[in-house]
Amino acid sequence: MKRISVDLGSGVTKIYMPGCGVVLMEATCIAVEQHVENGEKTLTVKAYGDKARALSGRAAQNTHIVNPVFEGDIVHENLAALLLGYFLEKIEITKRKAARTEVVFILPCGVKSVVKEKYARIAAECGLAAVYFTLTPFAAVLGHNVAINESTPMFCLDIGHSITNVAALSQDGIISGLNVNLGGGNIDVHVIDYLAENQNLKIGGLTAEKLKNTVGSLLEDDNKITVVEGREISSGAPASIAVNSGQIYGVITTYIDKILEYVTLVLSKLPAEVSSAVMHGGIYLSGGLMKMDGLAEYIESRLKIAVNLPEEPQLAAVIGGGTILASDVLLDRFTTE
Repeated sequence: MKRISVDLGSGVTKIYMPGCGVVLMEATCIAVEQHVENGEKTLTVKAYGDKARALSGRAAQNTHIVNPVFEGDIVHENLAALLLGYFLEKIEITKRKAARTEVVFILPCGVKSVVKEKYARIAAECGLAAVYFTLTPFAAVLGHNVAINESTPMFCLDIGHSITNVAALSQDGIISGLNVNLGGGNIDVHVIDYLAENQNLKIGGLTAEKLKNTVGSLLEDDNKITVVEGREISSGAPASIAVNSGQIYGVITTYIDKILEYVTLVLSKLPAEVSSAVMHGGIYLSGGLMKMDGLAEYIESRLKIAVNLPEEPQLAAVIGGGTILASDVLLDRFTTE
């Protein structure tokens, strides 16, 4: 029986296969063409994953770029099933092989049973043999290649595209935790608004994300610079401007500071013994945004607690899911059906 770990994120989907490592990392989006005939709407899929995302802002008028997963929930169930099926085919899990494949989905802290039912249905649509669920904080901490035990509570901060998980945990479960609808995607939107208001430049989501990833930094003296292309709002003419790290520093800190307010809230409600363990062990960071220069140091300085940053923070959760799959003991301890 084959096993895979799937992190079906709002922005990017990651799949881990024990013995092979991370075998897929693609955009969680699908391009569909809408037709109306005799008053009925029909959809035709034009592209999946990264190819669909590349069409964002460039697609024809009747072509829509859809993100079937949003804030940990499946908002377009049929499209999510098509997308997952496409991803499985890419990693050579055909319908026949799917019948001998078990999957663990990584879901946000505090997820409702109705959401799990949606994941179970799309897994069944893809022909997968068995479905398990684990929570992001467990998977993300295990992705640091550390053990979770009963006697030592741990603390996780995972910032995703549209959702952030904050939790203190132990082998017995989540001690205190929450998820909030904030993430890297909010920064992208704010970058778009900032350039429109301050530079008279209209850019798209892909450009905003690239700008964030290229010059975004929480090192105050950082001065990385890049040229951004778009169009002038006043005239509509094509235009380009230079943007440096300092210009979007305030945009980024607006959202990071808000996230840290929730971290502080969870920390403040922990029992004294748990707080002591967290101070000693530090905070385990994960999520793609953690690759940003200076972010880990910024979090550490604001919270006055040491942080632990893995080599590939964007892959920590899906790798941790793979760790769970590699052991029947961990599968029983950290997953539900």
